[in-house]
Amino acid sequence: MREKILDAARSWIGTPYRHQCSVKGQGADCLGLLRGVWREVLGAEPEAVPAYTADWSEPSGQERLWRVARRHLVAVPVCPARAGDVVLFRMRRRGVAKHLGFLGPAKAGLPTVLHAYSGKGVVETPLTRAWSRRIVAQFEFPERRG
Repeated sequence: MREKILDAARSWIGTPYRHQCSVKGQGADCLGLLRGVWREVLGAEPEAVPAYTADWSEPSGQERLWRVARRHLVAVPVCPARAGDVVLFRMRRRGVAKHLGFLGPAKAGLPTVLHAYSGKGVVETPLTRAWSRRIVAQFEFPERRG
């Protein structure tokens, strides 16, 4: 299933960044990319996504994205990096975890991350030290349902 996840995620590369969107080629944010890959690999999304702001739940300090990830994905140890896993990032030291992406295979000695990033769209970039130190959780997709 990991190869199918990576193929699906890569098919979104070039999709422009659009907050709260999840339409391949039209627009996606990081959650929209995850939702789109879920639909391609597993089928219907497990729950409706409520509206959310770009700051997620920073004002309240609630780890909403992490909580939802634990509800629908399977938590795995953060290391080792396994292509196809979903990684959750904390963008600021004391901020909530509010960015996610898919781990890709190593290129030039570094794993990659496929993610939708503001100002960039859906891209595959090296998982540099700056990115890897922000990882707070790692997940895999559940086995195919139904």
